[in-house]
Amino acid sequence: MRNKRFGRQFWLILGSLPLLGFLLIPLIALALRVPVDALANTFAKQAVREALSLSILTTSSSMLITLLFGTPIAILLARPRFRGQSLLDTLIDLPMILPPSVAGIALLMAFGRRGLLGQYLRIVEIELPFTTAAVVLAQVFVASPFYIKAASAAFATIDHDLEDAAALDGANARQIFWFISIPLAWTGLVSGAVMTWARALGEFGATIIFAGNFVGRTQTMPLAIYQGFEQDLNVALVLALLLLVISFVILGLVKGLLAQRLR
Repeated sequence: MRNKRFGRQFWLILGSLPLLGFLLIPLIALALRVPVDALANTFAKQAVREALSLSILTTSSSMLITLLFGTPIAILLARPRFRGQSLLDTLIDLPMILPPSVAGIALLMAFGRRGLLGQYLRIVEIELPFTTAAVVLAQVFVASPFYIKAASAAFATIDHDLEDAAALDGANARQIFWFISIPLAWTGLVSGAVMTWARALGEFGATIIFAGNFVGRTQTMPLAIYQGFEQDLNVALVLALLLLVISFVILGLVKGLLAQRLR
């Protein structure tokens, strides 16, 4: 039996090597290509520091917005089926499969100066395109479904008898949500939030169309990499490695915390 199990594992590992190698080799190549002497010079540039700080600000804002307004949608999708639920579920899935350029154009048509809503926002002197707020909107549009889907799956696993029992004991809806539902769905919520943050951190296509690429105002790390690729490859390499390290460390820490919680 042990030999058969070892044999199956061996063939699984062998079959996994081509794709694992394909995923790993470009990352190794990127790390090896970054010139060490260019690290300090790159971080000394004001545009790079502004891109990093703007990325942290916008991704944090987009994640908070998603948590605030995405959680009710996730709970709604996790509840017993209702008319229109499939349509709502499809609508949430759509931004995940749309090309980012399509998302950017759609946002521009909605919130641009002559857009569906933008033309009315101009009346009260609110202009969203090519602002920092536009960066956040683009990130929320493309990244929020990752949290909503993960949170919905987590809420769907909750035993509603526990919530009903808490209600019978006198707990109100707010108490049930904070002290029963959230703790039971915590793992899925954290996982979804991190995936949303990571997707927002790497957002490029919708941002450059809807928000533009203005240093200090809309230029996030991915846009700075794009500009660096055109002007200075070393800058692009350093910033790409930085994004890789940040994403790896955050995902590793979260996965470690979740693993400990599941034990």
